[in-house]
Amino acid sequence: MLRDAMEVFTGSFTQQEAIPEAGIEAAVAVLRHGRLHRYNLAPGEAGETALLEEEFAAFTGARYCLAVASGGAAMTTALRAAGVAPGDPVLSNAFTLAPVPGAIAAVGARPVFVETTAALTIDLDDLAARARDSGARVLLLSHMRGHIADMDALVRVAAAQGLTLIEDCAHTMGAAWNGVPSGRHGLAGCYSTQTYKHLNSGEGGLIVSDDAAFMARAIVISGSYMLYGRHRAAPPPEAFAEAALDCPNVSARMDNLRAAILRPQLAELPARVARWEDLYRTLEAGLAGTPGLALIERPAAERFVGSSFQFLLPDWDGAAVAEVVARTRARGVELKWFGAPAPHGYTSRYDHWRFAAPRRLPQTDRVLAGLLDLRLPLTFTAADAALIARIIRAEVGAVFQGAAAAE
Repeated sequence: MLRDAMEVFTGSFTQQEAIPEAGIEAAVAVLRHGRLHRYNLAPGEAGETALLEEEFAAFTGARYCLAVASGGAAMTTALRAAGVAPGDPVLSNAFTLAPVPGAIAAVGARPVFVETTAALTIDLDDLAARARDSGARVLLLSHMRGHIADMDALVRVAAAQGLTLIEDCAHTMGAAWNGVPSGRHGLAGCYSTQTYKHLNSGEGGLIVSDDAAFMARAIVISGSYMLYGRHRAAPPPEAFAEAALDCPNVSARMDNLRAAILRPQLAELPARVARWEDLYRTLEAGLAGTPGLALIERPAAERFVGSSFQFLLPDWDGAAVAEVVARTRARGVELKWFGAPAPHGYTSRYDHWRFAAPRRLPQTDRVLAGLLDLRLPLTFTAADAALIARIIRAEVGAVFQGAAAAE
């Protein structure tokens, strides 16, 4: 529908929905009894954190689950529990957010970045080549901004190269590939419950796995002391015999207050995923056919969570991309540009992370140069998404036409 060319969006791209009333009531109950520490339990009490782990394991179909203090803590705990040692090379996507290489660096390992495709997923040919060249034995795979690679093919590549797969599912909680939940394709899946993710506890993280030895190590590393028997989604006590003596305690536990907030949200997650898809598809339809703009095709095998939206301005001049960002911002639409020359907000790119000493990745550079991103919080309506699409379409079109006229 055509509208006034100078429509302005007045919503907030950072305002999330309120915590459900059931979560508020559960949090108040924890505050009233004061047992916030996950192992501080009354006789016969399971504890909110242990119950969350049990429920999230069931949600993903995993045998075991561990709740930790953040998504970053989930990744560092998983890497340590998988045996990654200081100096080890660890493969990861070049297109990701800073906490992913940060988790690798936090355990003293060395990030080795892999090229990105125009579908915003890891390049499987480059993955195989980098595995051979680097000698890496672990892949920390980032499902960045909710885009899932062909996981059937990726698992085959990982097996052929002898790679242990750990999935970063910060943007894919509730997503799946060919019916297999995100996080269930390798040794472990790591999730975030930071405010802008699919469940909101401010900060928080979850790890799932079917491997008893791995999960025993992760639980000890997270700070269980000898209290692992108080977990409900954990391996049997005999799995802890070696881990209890061999693994460091890094005190990365989730507390009962955050778990209490999260449990009612987990019950709502399938409905949230459906609402996000409606917003995503509305925005997608509004941008379809925009001259100079390329949408990211979503494969039929992918059940995605549309909590953010990405599009490409392929092979555009950097100044023209920056102009689009400025023009849409003036009309209330906050686009994030992953190709910007300097880090800004949560957006940065692999060559900004000098601690990783990255090699140049020309394919990724070309993709990121024209990559724009925006959040889609569930406080938006379908009408909001349609308005945002009209503003982006108008401003991209104006800049594109201006560039064409200047040639």
